[in-house]
Amino acid sequence: MGRGGASKDRSEGPERKCISTGEVQPKFGLVRFVVGPDQEVVPDILGKLPGRGMYVSADRSALELAVKKKLFSRAAKQQVVVPDGLVDEVERQLARRVVDLISLQRKGGRAVAGYEKVKGWLQAEEAEVLIQASDGSGRGKSKLSTPHFGHYIGWLTADELGLAFGRQTVIHGALASGGLTHRVVEEAQRLRGVRKNETGKGQSKG
Repeated sequence: MGRGGASKDRSEGPERKCISTGEVQPKFGLVRFVVGPDQEVVPDILGKLPGRGMYVSADRSALELAVKKKLFSRAAKQQVVVPDGLVDEVERQLARRVVDLISLQRKGGRAVAGYEKVKGWLQAEEAEVLIQASDGSGRGKSKLSTPHFGHYIGWLTADELGLAFGRQTVIHGALASGGLTHRVVEEAQRLRGVRKNETGKGQSKG
């Protein structure tokens, strides 16, 4: 496993069809939406809100297409209100979800931050996931390598990682296996697809 993140051959779990691409895929790679009481489209990041779900691939271009082509109204079989900035709101909520999960892992003793601690975990083969801030120094980040058969998350900012680790900013972090680590990787993959990169487009999943 390279720096790409989650494996793509996972097949367990229920599948749903993306209203933008028409592709059927496991739910963990999609974002669920429901229609609220005021007929407004609401992102359901946790997948727990009541109502009939509409699913879009966790990909910025797919989400933007759903908004542009009014695909939510078609899927809901009624006119719905799509709030301004819906795609950006999905990105914000996904980022918050990943931050919260990393924070829970930290409190459970399964996450560390700081170059030396992360380096120590990597050398001792305790780390399953290497996390590095997208806005951190490329030279500094290149000194640490993704765990063998592990995962890499590199699209959270230093401020976001700071929130996760209870600090102002964090550049380097690591997660041990077990607990919520697998969930962190899945949610981070969703964020990766939705998050803008430097060119203003969604992150490539290649």
